[in-house]
Amino acid sequence: MSNRINHRLFDDAPHDFILNHTAIDLKKLLSFQYRTFNTTDLLYMLSFLQQHYRRYATLENAFSQWGNTIEAMLNGFYHYFFSLPDAPYRTKKHIATPEKKSACKRLNMYLRWMVRNDNKGVDFGIWQQIAPAQLICPLDLHVARVAKHFNMIQRKQTDWLTALELTQFLRFLDANDPVKYDFALFGLGIIEKY
Repeated sequence: MSNRINHRLFDDAPHDFILNHTAIDLKKLLSFQYRTFNTTDLLYMLSFLQQHYRRYATLENAFSQWGNTIEAMLNGFYHYFFSLPDAPYRTKKHIATPEKKSACKRLNMYLRWMVRNDNKGVDFGIWQQIAPAQLICPLDLHVARVAKHFNMIQRKQTDWLTALELTQFLRFLDANDPVKYDFALFGLGIIEKY
């Protein structure tokens, strides 16, 4: 089997598969492996998504119902995601949370895509319950290196507090949409090697 999740695993209709799969449908996933994400993780994720989408039309509610800050939303999402009785301990390494001091880069990136609308095809802007002003800048080593180079952050760690520090600096530039600078910071880190 391919090392990637692709649409064929879900019969070319992932949302329908999530909502309506049966135990027989899941058999073809039993040998799935992608890096450290394995069958156990995939099956739990599908179980969670099925439970969620049977109650809500969008994944936005999995975040927005937990508070008014992204930190509260990410912490709430983490606990909500692992609220099913069969939540495997090993899967917890795949979902970041500010409670564990993680910068939550992937989740912040996902929120950026779903919340911001840049009219350029990078950010979709299809969620309406979270405002761009609330977002936290996705922070990885490249973005942190550029931010340190331009004295936007002082912290040495690449963690949640540093993501907050960088976002606070970016709010001075644009309080309504601080995360719009993420793409430029990342590009400077990758292309220009700052």
